[in-house]
Amino acid sequence: MTINIQQLIQMKKSNSPICMLTCYDATFGRLLDKVGVDIILVGDSLGMVVQGNKSTIQVKLKDMIYHTQCVSSATENSLLMVDMPFGSYQESPEKAYANAAKLIEAGAQIIKLEGGKWLANTISFLSDRGIPTCGHLGLTPQSVHKLGGYKVQGTNPKNANSIIDAAKTLEENGVDLIVLELIPAELGKKITQQIKIPTIGIGAGVFVDGQVLVLHDILGLNFGHTPKFVKSFFSTGNTIEQVVKNYINAVRKKEYPNLEHSY
Repeated sequence: MTINIQQLIQMKKSNSPICMLTCYDATFGRLLDKVGVDIILVGDSLGMVVQGNKSTIQVKLKDMIYHTQCVSSATENSLLMVDMPFGSYQESPEKAYANAAKLIEAGAQIIKLEGGKWLANTISFLSDRGIPTCGHLGLTPQSVHKLGGYKVQGTNPKNANSIIDAAKTLEENGVDLIVLELIPAELGKKITQQIKIPTIGIGAGVFVDGQVLVLHDILGLNFGHTPKFVKSFFSTGNTIEQVVKNYINAVRKKEYPNLEHSY
């Protein structure tokens, strides 16, 4: 079954958790599509996972176009989401549209942008012109220098209310989904309850509408510091396909994330 935005909204209504994973190439794209991942994200995390950079900021639009073409060539059923990289949408709604159109032409079906209420006009501009969008609130990696590092967001009432207000504003301006990253589980719950569109968490607790992780993390291919929310689903003897199925099953049954992986 081909996944679309309306089906994701129905999954929220029926309390059926949404599964999302990153992917950067055709081989893994074909596998994730085959085993039933709802959303495949060509993330700018490729800057760290594939290119070896220390952040996502160095990723260029041409990189995202290339990897989108790779993944889209192999997928049929999963919804294909693609990150807009740093500097490709912040300047103006018009520039955001021009660059988003290039990603759509490359195979993207929904575009993800990081940022709060200041993105409202851009989200509206894209939505009015037929481009589906996903917001990204909480920890926004492209703003890591402004945020002072990869820190949990929304830990005080002012910051938490700001994230809630941003989610509502983006929804009012036509955003279709929202990713919530590195926020307390209770904040994720509040946001999910107060908006009608699906929320996808990464380090946002179990009360959101779905989960996303970096593919390499669930395979145990992470080196150095491992964030609290990351879990490897690999065990001895597993095939890669089985590891992905383990992740999907854990998300569907709400066994992941548990308190150990939440803030």
